[in-house]
Amino acid sequence: MTAPRTSSSRKVFGRLSLPERTFVADALRTETVGGVLLLAAAIAALIWANVPALHDSYKDVSHFHFGPDALGLNLSVAHWAADGLLAVFFFVAGIELKRELVAGDLKDFRAAVLPVVAALCGMAAPALVYTLTSAAGGGSLAGWAVPTATDIAFALAVLAVIGTSLPSALRAFLLTLAVVDDLCAILIIAVFFTDRLDFAALGGAVAGLAVFWLLLRKGVRGWYVYLPLALVVWGLMYNSGVHATIAGVAMGLMLRCHRREGEEHSPGERVEHRVRPLSAGLAVPLFALFSAGVSVSGSALGEVFTQPETLGVVLGLVVGKTLGIFGGTWLTARFTRASLSDDLAWADVFAVATLAGIGFTVSLLIGELAFEGDAAMTDEVKAAVLTGSLVAALLAAVLLKIRNAKYRRLSEAEERDDDHDGVPDIYEEDDPAYHLRMAGIHERKAAEHRRLAELKAAQRHGLAEVPGGAGEDTDGPA
Repeated sequence: MTAPRTSSSRKVFGRLSLPERTFVADALRTETVGGVLLLAAAIAALIWANVPALHDSYKDVSHFHFGPDALGLNLSVAHWAADGLLAVFFFVAGIELKRELVAGDLKDFRAAVLPVVAALCGMAAPALVYTLTSAAGGGSLAGWAVPTATDIAFALAVLAVIGTSLPSALRAFLLTLAVVDDLCAILIIAVFFTDRLDFAALGGAVAGLAVFWLLLRKGVRGWYVYLPLALVVWGLMYNSGVHATIAGVAMGLMLRCHRREGEEHSPGERVEHRVRPLSAGLAVPLFALFSAGVSVSGSALGEVFTQPETLGVVLGLVVGKTLGIFGGTWLTARFTRASLSDDLAWADVFAVATLAGIGFTVSLLIGELAFEGDAAMTDEVKAAVLTGSLVAALLAAVLLKIRNAKYRRLSEAEERDDDHDGVPDIYEEDDPAYHLRMAGIHERKAAEHRRLAELKAAQRHGLAEVPGGAGEDTDGPA
């Protein structure tokens, strides 16, 4: 007999460690709330932009300019939302990426391979689908990057709306995949959408980032030190020609995300805990409010499926994302000889891949950059992003609902805490103390059941003797 290969026993989408599960649960809870706000903001934008009585006011507010012109920052409200508020979103994304690299799934090469390959395939496939579709129809190839991004907040909002109890391993996979996705989107923006460079401003931004890094290393604390510096770095980065959101992710990556002895939380975790609600609850919804307001008439929706650029975006999100992520996951598992967790099926992975086809925040941003100067095409591409995301959400909702009963059972098993110590029982199966606690609980329950059994038996015995006793005490019949 030959010994079994150890590599073949490795499971993908297996149970998370307890600390990782706790972190993922907290992060996803905030993202889910933010996703619901994002969904509400998108709906509000569509109503505001399409109701005839409100249409002009939407344009007036979006195009209203303010800011110091001498500093090159006299921007429209929509521009402030895209370049300013999204810098906060990318700052949080930078912290998430740093944490994943030093303390999360991306720290372990074997664990990192799956989400990284899935994310890369999930970006390459939509870009290829868009390019082929647009080229076949004679359209512009400028929007190849539009369908490459996944919006984790919107995806989690869909999960919240349809009420599925998706297992934590799949949720963690979706979150890690989105982190890698965001990093790649940042690189795409920096490399492909920088058409001019002001080296003086760029040098100033780099110098500001160096000061930011030195202050962190010296242990200087206080938001009143870092916030003004961050604003200066952002302003210089904007004027350099590099997209200003790069400043946010750069500062996020500089924060220390590993814990030192005696620390309950690292500085990165503390800052992320404070800034994430601002990002998810204010920055991203406001960006959606001033970016998602496009015309949604019947003719406009019809053009989404007839123009090569917009059809490429829709197919990229719905088909490219799904096939890319699912194919990348399956190939990684196949070539690393890993097997799927016993509790899951490949249909579950396919459903999550479909859910990742929801591209909103970053897709809208890249759409604006790709077709800058062409307002009509920008609006059409935005409509395509909304349409593709809606189709992906509906498909994912159907696929996940089919398996929701199974997910609910898995979720209940993950949450079960019969010994009431605050730790799910599934994480204590190898702890002798857990089994001793459970033995004590069962012994107390057994003693209570024995007491009740004796009491019921005594009551039944007493009732059985009453007729006979009545006959003996009287001369009449019982």
